[in-house]
Amino acid sequence: MNTSANPKSSRCGRQGSVLVIVLWIAFGLVSLALYFANSMNFELRASDNRVSALAADQAIEGAARYLTYLLAQRTANGSNGVFLTMSDSLCQSVPVGEARFWLIGRDTNNPVGPGRLCFGLVDEASKLNLNMATSNAITWLPRMTMDLTQAILDWRDTNGNGPTVNYYAMQQPSYQCKCDPFETVDELRLLYGADMDTLVGGDANRNGILDPNETDASQNGMLNPGVLEYVTVYSREPNTNSDGTAKVNISSLTSGSTQLISLLQTNFSAAQAKTILDKLGLGSAAPQPPGSGPPSPAITVRFASPLAFYARSGMTPTDFALIATNLTVTTNSYVSGRVNVNTASAAVLTCLLGGDTGAAQQLVSYRQANPNNLTSIAWVADALGQTYADSLTTLQAVDYLTTQSYQFTADIAAVGPYGRGYRRVKFIFDTSSGTPRIVYRQDLSHLGWALGKEVREKVLLAKGT
Repeated sequence: MNTSANPKSSRCGRQGSVLVIVLWIAFGLVSLALYFANSMNFELRASDNRVSALAADQAIEGAARYLTYLLAQRTANGSNGVFLTMSDSLCQSVPVGEARFWLIGRDTNNPVGPGRLCFGLVDEASKLNLNMATSNAITWLPRMTMDLTQAILDWRDTNGNGPTVNYYAMQQPSYQCKCDPFETVDELRLLYGADMDTLVGGDANRNGILDPNETDASQNGMLNPGVLEYVTVYSREPNTNSDGTAKVNISSLTSGSTQLISLLQTNFSAAQAKTILDKLGLGSAAPQPPGSGPPSPAITVRFASPLAFYARSGMTPTDFALIATNLTVTTNSYVSGRVNVNTASAAVLTCLLGGDTGAAQQLVSYRQANPNNLTSIAWVADALGQTYADSLTTLQAVDYLTTQSYQFTADIAAVGPYGRGYRRVKFIFDTSSGTPRIVYRQDLSHLGWALGKEVREKVLLAKGT
């Protein structure tokens, strides 16, 4: 009996072992299938993201080409130098294929705090030029320190005699003080006394607003930007008229300044031109009637700025606007470092005014209330008036101000299909030579999402549909 039962039991055991092996093999094959399926799913998503990123890159390139076209058209129709204000349809969620782009701008009329982003171009002439600004102006920049102020002066000083020059040789690795003009504002990161808190402040992603994840150091709900927000190296304008002719140099005028006489007589009546010349102290510059006696002795009158010329001329702002862009105080090919008083923030205007925040805010308030009176720098005199007479004198003493802009920043952020593939690139366009050209390009994608909560919600909503 026992002998006959053993073969059957042995066969059942072998069959059970085979079943277990088959089950393990099946389980292994299913696991491999699931593993590869999951890997392929991840690869599909990664490929989708790469395609979206490429679409976003192309949207940015398309935006840059389109802006080049718009700026070229302005040059062609004679409006080069006027700040390019763009409609919402051209700077917010602009479709390029299945991707979209935004132009991250700045609102220089309002304090920078939490809220909606401003969209559009950024005027480089609204900032302080690191190569041209005086130490007194640089000192008043937000978060600026005395050490960094001195380091800026030494870095751009071609003589190389400043106190911070030897600091860089002691660093690891060592490098030399440039002792030459700044080429980009990013060079500030190399300077003695520069740290990210000073340079960037609370605006970690550099989009101009206080995002929920950013530190509100002052605990007042307002963004406190760093130095980088207010400086540039690109602000310059051509020192010729739009037709290529020379401007009238008012730094030293004589009673025989035929250029000035011609400019006034072209734009005003003979009587009004004579009145202006009389106000300027150049009354004898008017042509003498035959037989009126010997010519008057030559008179020389000097002006440090077009604003000083306006203050003495007795012209109305409307009249001065007709000739304002035809005046200069230099013989250089370009005028560098002027600040566009129509677009500069209160912080930058404070630097020009020697720290007078009240006068700076008065200028901002005036241009908000009188947007149609900003045709020339003459409105500055009306805005400051007698209340800030000392500040007005400060602005007249140096050729600080302009109402023209020839360099623009396009901070372009884009997303690809379904809100994926976020990219962000900053371009700086220069139109001062007549033909728009890109003089600077910087990838800012690594700074993270810069389009704010509202845009993110819209992108996610569109993705869900």
